[in-house]
Amino acid sequence: MPPNTTASTGQQPGKSGRKKGRRARLLVLVLVLAVVAGVAGGAYWSISTVRASFPQTKGSLTLKGLSGPVDVKRDGYGIPQIYASSDEDLFMAQGYVQAQDRFWEMDVRRHMTSGRLSEMFGKSQVDSDEFLRTLGWDRVAKEEYDKTLSASTKKYLQAYAKGVNAYLDGKEGKDISLEYAALGFTNDYKPQKWTPVDSVAWLKAMAWDLRGNMQDEIDRALMTSRLGPKQIEDLYPQYPYSRNKTIVQAGQYDATTKTFEQSGSSSSSAGSSTGGTGTGTASGTSGLQSQLAGLQNALDDLPAAVGVNGNGIGSNSWVVSGQYTITGKPLLANDPHLSASLPSVWYQMGLHCRSVSSKCQYDVSGYTFAGMPGVVIGHNQSIAWGMTNSGVDVTDLYLEKLSGDGYQYDGKTVPFTTREETIKVAGGTSKKIVVRETENGPLLSDRSSELVKVGRKATVDSAAPDRGDGYGIALRWTGLDAGTTMDAVFAMDKAKDWTGFRAAAALFDVPSQNLIYADTDDNIGYTLPGKIPTRAQGYDGSVPAPGWDSRSRWTGYIPDDALPYEYNPKRGYIVTANQAVIDKAKTDYPFTLTTDWGYGARSQRITDLIQSKIDDGGKISTEDMRQMQLDNSSEIARLLVPKLLKIDINNKDVRHPEAIREAQELLEGWDYTQDADSAAAAYFNAVWRNILKLAFGNKLPKELRVEDQCLWVDPVNTTGPADRTEKVRECGEREADQAQPDGGDRWFEVVRTLMDDEDSDWWTTPRSGTRPAANNRDELFKRAMIDARWELTAKLGKDMDTWSWGRLHRLFLKNQTLGTEGPGFLQYALNRGPWKLSGGEATVNASGWNAAGGYGVVWVPSMRMVVNLGDLDKSKWINLTGASGHAYNAHYTDQTDKWADGELLDWSFSDKAVDGSTSDTLVLRP
Repeated sequence: MPPNTTASTGQQPGKSGRKKGRRARLLVLVLVLAVVAGVAGGAYWSISTVRASFPQTKGSLTLKGLSGPVDVKRDGYGIPQIYASSDEDLFMAQGYVQAQDRFWEMDVRRHMTSGRLSEMFGKSQVDSDEFLRTLGWDRVAKEEYDKTLSASTKKYLQAYAKGVNAYLDGKEGKDISLEYAALGFTNDYKPQKWTPVDSVAWLKAMAWDLRGNMQDEIDRALMTSRLGPKQIEDLYPQYPYSRNKTIVQAGQYDATTKTFEQSGSSSSSAGSSTGGTGTGTASGTSGLQSQLAGLQNALDDLPAAVGVNGNGIGSNSWVVSGQYTITGKPLLANDPHLSASLPSVWYQMGLHCRSVSSKCQYDVSGYTFAGMPGVVIGHNQSIAWGMTNSGVDVTDLYLEKLSGDGYQYDGKTVPFTTREETIKVAGGTSKKIVVRETENGPLLSDRSSELVKVGRKATVDSAAPDRGDGYGIALRWTGLDAGTTMDAVFAMDKAKDWTGFRAAAALFDVPSQNLIYADTDDNIGYTLPGKIPTRAQGYDGSVPAPGWDSRSRWTGYIPDDALPYEYNPKRGYIVTANQAVIDKAKTDYPFTLTTDWGYGARSQRITDLIQSKIDDGGKISTEDMRQMQLDNSSEIARLLVPKLLKIDINNKDVRHPEAIREAQELLEGWDYTQDADSAAAAYFNAVWRNILKLAFGNKLPKELRVEDQCLWVDPVNTTGPADRTEKVRECGEREADQAQPDGGDRWFEVVRTLMDDEDSDWWTTPRSGTRPAANNRDELFKRAMIDARWELTAKLGKDMDTWSWGRLHRLFLKNQTLGTEGPGFLQYALNRGPWKLSGGEATVNASGWNAAGGYGVVWVPSMRMVVNLGDLDKSKWINLTGASGHAYNAHYTDQTDKWADGELLDWSFSDKAVDGSTSDTLVLRP
């Protein structure tokens, strides 16, 4: 894969340098493809072939179906701002422009959501297609389009599809993207027309990644095979309400009106009840225990097909009232955390009606998804909004007792609901599958022999029906019900105030998100929307439930009026970073939103930064908000380093103690900041990783850990009968998105709560080679310091002056299709990196890594924005990659260097500002 020549320094080359580098890369690509094509058929590709799919961005084009001309103005980063005179023209142009830049990405996404990847990539994707067909995202999307979405939303979706298809009209694959041309070597696949349902289905994929605590449910069930209740409780500590603030800090649930009330709020809760009036949930379970290894593996494989990773993701957002800002109006920041993808999952765009009226209602700018109309996160002329994942529990797994052609339910055998699906395979034979569904959802265990084994091994209480051949596994998820999230997107885009925003948010049913708000009238707010199930007493959704008992079914949904919110809180700011939404005990809140919050490490750090600025009497600026987004401080280092510095590295039980003490000294005076050039950060994170491995890794069930096959040998001369030199082995690290411990803020909280119990069994580990055994906390910490020293010596060299966190903590951007599974020359052509990054797990600058799999970056702030409600043209934004999905286009990764350095781009909004930043103008004519 080609190195990014500016990644290590962070310097941005000049314009001429970019052109020269791009031309050189094009020539390399052409030479490689010429060789390959020459071997295959005596032909070669020219530069013009590579550039054939690049979009036209100047001049004019005729688009059949437009009612009037549309201007597409792109700035120096290729970010488009679209100007039209009707809603339909606006969204038709959006479809056309996004297809220009990203159609390959859009096409792969729709094949993924419909379980049709095999049609593009052959038999390697059959298993993924079977699983996705069983979930049936495209079926639910079609039901939404047919039954639940508003007439205006359907009209906009149709206009968007018309724009995409206008782009496709008359084009062959090689005219659309390099990937189609490459795919043509082995496959005669041809792109099909876009449909409105294709747009809706992508929301299901995003909802799947943000589905809440499903993984924790599986993990806890797996833990019961090896750990007792107290040990599992140690690994899932209670949320630290006294230390880390919840999102909503003022308000009370009124049992009489059955609504959530905020005293002093200037606006009442918008929306009305759309669900049942469940009685809440109780802690505890029916004692179900299950070996869910098969499901664990199947779910772990699925995100690779989706392209965004559901594990470890979070987000930051916060809003500060004008009373504490330089402008006297609110500032709003947001950076959603997702796994890194190329191109970025986000697409920056402005959608402007030349004159806002009933005929043309939109003047909005922000981030959307290629393949979907509207803007998902951003601002219009009056309000701004951001999102973070709420993590509420909207999924449950059910064990089902299978019986002949049906399943048991309240003592009776009920027939399955079935459908037959045909999976077409490029270059192979089609495969037919039967999807079976129960009252609790699709039977996932039909899709994997491993899942069948799960049902055979499951242990349940004595009241369960006879095991027979085992139990099946079904999934209940709000995302498998038709909803109105697409309506919500358009409603938020044109909302003018808090009441309108809350009404729009009430339509945002899946996925449930924390929504923050600000407006130009100096109001700020927060609301929690979504379909959130209620459960009967005895079932809290924390472990799989017995599907044969109707009492385990959902009893309804939390009414919209009962969902927590805040509006203009007295403290003057609101922070959401996946922490607990509300303290049930303080607010008399009767509903369980989840048992698995994030633990608030990031949210409390952001809160402390804001409050510190306020306490010092200062006013917060856009630049302050940007600096907060880049905060690299490690709270777990702040806790552990003082303990690590007290560890006595002596000669009795440590070989080469001087080398370990030398590493220990790196931590002296360290300010706990994880900058890319910090040697101390590199060593501390290696110690942290080894603490987790030693304390928890070998004690967890085998399905939840990655065995470390490496012994980091002391890289010094040793004496002995052979007077030999032990050589350091560089070990290949497995990527382990699923393996635990992963280093996230739950593990911060686990270690924090165990710190005072110095003799806990968790702090024990046996002797290994020359490494001493540990019988208490400090001995385990010493062992971790020893192992970390030799690990980094193997990875980074003996000279600690050359150590740095960025050398370990690197980001590679991989094209999510042929860039990961394609031939080597295509991976070289499509992928980029590495970049050396600051930040880390549970840090505000959240460049996540997985302690079980290594230090490489696995998820990132997928974009960053700061909206200035005092002057929208002074807002700032950045994307992970660039506007284009075309490899070797100038805008493929032209924002990444600046993103890695923490810079933000100017975000033009007004007509004057957009005109001033415009580089290319394309006029679309009827």
